[in-house]
Amino acid sequence: MSKTERTQLSRRRMFAGVGTAGALAATATALPLLRQAGPAEPVARTLPQPGDGYRLTEHVLQYYRTAKV
Repeated sequence: MSKTERTQLSRRRMFAGVGTAGALAATATALPLLRQAGPAEPVARTLPQPGDGYRLTEHVLQYYRTAKV
């Protein structure tokens, strides 16, 4: 292995180490913030009512106008 190959290899390891250290630092910073937020409240969902399906709204009509061949 020549000197340049060893130098490139050590540079690769250095950049990989710096990237890993940065990711670990970001995680360590974000973890306390997530713990303070607490659990998320469940979202109440309503059952779909009959007739709540497809609606012809303005943006749907606009799409139909632009999609004409």
